[in-house]
Amino acid sequence: MTPIAPSALSGLIGTEVGVSDWITVDQARIDAFADITEDRQFIHVDPEGAKATPFGGTIAHGFLTLSLLSRMSFDGVAPLEGVVMGVNYGFDKVRFLAPVPSGSRIRARFRLLAADDKGGGRWLLKHEVTVEIEGGDKPALIAEWLGMQMVG
Repeated sequence: MTPIAPSALSGLIGTEVGVSDWITVDQARIDAFADITEDRQFIHVDPEGAKATPFGGTIAHGFLTLSLLSRMSFDGVAPLEGVVMGVNYGFDKVRFLAPVPSGSRIRARFRLLAADDKGGGRWLLKHEVTVEIEGGDKPALIAEWLGMQMVG
């Protein structure tokens, strides 16, 4: 992936700047997330119990899907030219729109909404992120994600 020159950012605002690889969200990943977060609600970890719900089986935690954005960003979005590091700066918006059934594959599309030069080599980037479920008609989530990139 070719790095993006900070001077080119203004011309990319409003455009799709990346699409990640597909990630499989299987039951082992869901169970590991449940263990680490201590969120063991049956709709996530009990395949038999979850069959009786409107979901028809276990689903990923919304926060599991959200946490995979970092990986999807590394896969799909070119770094800034000369970037030394990036840090998560938060979200302006997060909406969980559709459940991610166990065994599904998801990927993210990134559209650059804003790029603010904060001085000292710091760039605050805002991306609209849409996480798609393979074969699904609704996205799993849509978010406006802020990241601070340090160029040096």
